[in-house]
Formats: sequence, C-alpha cells, structure tokens
Amino acid sequence: MLTVRAPATSANLGSGFDVFGVALGTPADVVRVERAPETRITVTGAGSQYIPEDPKQNTVGAVADALDAPAHIKIDKGVRPSSGLGSSAASAAAAAVALNALYDRGLSREELVPVAAEGEALVSGEAHADNVAPSLLGGFTVVTDDGVTQIDASIPVVACLPEMSVSTRDAREVVPDSAALEDVVDTVGNAATLTVGMTRDDPDLVGRGMEDAIVTPERTALIDGYDRVRDAALEAGATGVTVSGAGPGILAACRRRDQREIAGAMIDAFDAIGIESRAYQTCIGEGATLYRD
Repeated sequence: MLTVRAPATSANLGSGFDVFGVALGTPADVVRVERAPETRITVTGAGSQYIPEDPKQNTVGAVADALDAPAHIKIDKGVRPSSGLGSSAASAAAAAVALNALYDRGLSREELVPVAAEGEALVSGEAHADNVAPSLLGGFTVVTDDGVTQIDASIPVVACLPEMSVSTRDAREVVPDSAALEDVVDTVGNAATLTVGMTRDDPDLVGRGMEDAIVTPERTALIDGYDRVRDAALEAGATGVTVSGAGPGILAACRRRDQREIAGAMIDAFDAIGIESRAYQTCIGEGATLYRD
C-alpha cells in the first residue's frame, strides 16, 4: 500500500485565468492505494457524502484508467468539494503519484499533469491543468499549451472558505466571451507583475498583480459578501485579494505578520451577513508527497 498527500490549490490568482496556480500548505487530501483486479473507491472526510464512489464518476477512477492501474483507492478528503481550492485536483494528483509508483509506470511529475487533468475533466467538462499542476509540482505554476513552468515560492496567504458552494461549471458559464482591449492590456500587465513577485517572494508585487477586470468581477457576483470580505482583508493588511479558482473560496496574499488579523477580519465579515466560514493561514508550499507504508 502507498499513501500520497496532495495539497489544496488556488488557480487563476485573478489575472492568470486558466494559466496560474499555486499549491497551498493546507488543507490537503490523503489517498491510499493498493493493487487490485479492478478499481474500487471509498471516500471519507470533508464533503465525502457528495462525492461518487463509482470509478466512472470519480476523478480518481479516471486517473486509474489513464494509467491502466486498477487499485483499491481510499480517499480521505481534507479539501472540501466545490470550494475553489482544487478539491478534485488534489485527489487526482494524489492518485496519479500513488498509482504511478504502485505500478512502476516511471512517469515524471510533469508527465503526470495531463494524466491528472483527465480526472479534472469529469468535474469541469474540460481537462484543465491549472489546479493539478501545482498540486503535483508545488509552488507557483504557469500552464500553457506548450507545457508547465514551475517556480518555487513561499508567499504567505490566507484562504477563507465560506459555507456555500459554487460549482466549477456554473463559474465557467459566467466567463465573458470578449473583453475590452484596455482591460486585456491591464490584465497582462498585472499577470506579469504577479509573476515577477513570485520569483522574488514579494507579497506586495503578488498582491498588486492579482487585479483583474475581466473574469473576476463576473465570478464575485456568485459569492455572497465578497466585496465586504475583500475590503476587510485589505484593511487588515492584505496586499491583494481575489477569488480562489471558481470560488467561493477567497484568497488573500499578505505578509506573515498580518495573517492572523486578516483571517479574523475575513471570518468576521462573512459572519456579519450570517455566513459561517473558516480561514486557512498558510503559504505557497510543496506538491504531492509520497509515503511508502
């Protein structure tokens, strides 16, 4: 039996829609695999009651098929589904690493990205890699048609997760088909600023680079209280705030000394409108970790 811990992730980061992603130190999924004649899946943990155990309907089942690696697979969910924190990607990434090792497939982490993305296709309808790439590789990742570029980074962040759900499919439906040229230019500039910030571990540059006038405003409308929570985080010291992935999670970049105050401010802002939430005080961290039992 092999065990893999794969981290939650945050994709888009505002200005990098379908391109940028980061691995978070917490929360994480833990997946255990054991060889078997056919794939069987059990799921426990956060939101497990909403996750199908039928391999044909589960992201992990798709990964097992792609690797031709049938197994008994146990998923312990630390990343709640429909959170905007890469829940399905964490499971898919963990399964890809575990099954690759269990069957000695010999694929590199980079080669496992499209494999894990096949699992994502079950959730979003398309095989996007902006969440699975950082969950596999860690740090900050840039996903393009030519492959994945990875940068080690350790920017402190607060990920605030309200007790509401936004499906990936619903969030993609509100993405505009076109944008004004000036908005595109601004977004490109912000994406470049964010990337430089990641290379320098500079939370100020990363926060400035999160600004986006194209996709983010459409998605914030799906999150009750977003503007209130964003303003509270910025007043508490956040250098930038944006929707995490498809939402409803909200990501704030910051300095480490301000994390506690920012987390409290975001929780209080949601609480003021009657929404419970929790906040993870974490940082950009490592990718999936393999343990041999």
